[in-house]
This record gives sequence, structure tokens and C-alpha cells, in this order.
Amino acid sequence: MRPEIKRVWDENYQVYGVRKAWHQLKREGFTLARCTVERLMKQIGIRGAVRGKVVKTTVRDTSAPCPRDKVNRVFRAPAPNLLWVSDFTYVSTWQGFVYVAFVIDTFADRIVGWRVSRSAKTDFVLDALEQALHDRRPVQKGGLINHSDRGAQYLSIRYTERLAEAGIEPSVGSVGDSYDCEYGIAA
Repeated sequence: MRPEIKRVWDENYQVYGVRKAWHQLKREGFTLARCTVERLMKQIGIRGAVRGKVVKTTVRDTSAPCPRDKVNRVFRAPAPNLLWVSDFTYVSTWQGFVYVAFVIDTFADRIVGWRVSRSAKTDFVLDALEQALHDRRPVQKGGLINHSDRGAQYLSIRYTERLAEAGIEPSVGSVGDSYDCEYGIAA
């Protein structure tokens, strides 16, 4: 059966995985179990193509000092400009991936700053923060907390310096924890 499995795999541009190869063999009149096709494909050293590309958005910077978590998963503020949540995600397009950064005011559940970029560098999350600062103009020094994950972009010197310059306290949750942000944008 190995030559038949290899033939089906080759005839289908070497992209068929176990399931599709098994179905094709069944259509051609072969009777064998799916697990047999899987075992034989492993022995031959062939496998199906994997769709898509895994994109990792949170890259932990272990060398950077990390602010403590001042939010403790309580993502509700009693007034505007007391708690902002920052994160970014990626979107697959025909031209490749683009990254979208958000700053959300938790009082209003409203995006107050956002940016789109082709790269996941600090600049684009900093631009989202700048838009939020420009649009909201928080005046109380030391009253606003900006919560994010432990991504290198949010722990960068430029980002933390900008927070300090604006009088915003940083708060950092865990790496890529989808439960860390009820808004569902944690990567």
C-alpha cells in the first residue's frame, strides 16, 4: 500500500494529508483503515500541507523589568480615563498579515486609540497610545492605569517612558492570556 499512498500524495501536489489520502484511496476501491494510512504515511515520511501561518503576537521580553498587575482582572472603571486596556492582534489579508493595536477605555467599552501596521514593532502600539492621549486628553496625573500583556512592545523603553511622561501608571498581566482581558483581544 505504500506505493499507492505515495502515488495519491504525488498526484495531488503533495498536499494531501491522512484524511484526504484515505478518502481518495477509498474512492479508488482500496479498503484500509484511516489509521493504517496514517501509520504508512509516517513510515514513508510524507505528510499533508498545513494551511495558514501561525503568528505569535506576544513575545515576552524577559530582560525588561515588569510592572505589577494593578487590575487583577477587574476590567471595569467607575469613570472615564481611569483604566485603559491595550493589546493588539493580527488579521490575515490577501497581501499578508497586518497587525491592529487597540487602546480601550473600560468605562465606556470604547476604542479610544488604534493603529494598523504591517509589522509588530513598538511604533504602532505607541501610535495607538498617542491617538488615545490626543483624543481623550486625560488630565488627572497618576489616576489613569494602562493595562497590557507582557509583550515586548508594551515593556519597551519607549512605551514605558511615554506612559510615565503622560502620568499613566503601567499595569501588566500575563503573557498571551485570553482570560486576562474580557474584551477578547488578548493575543
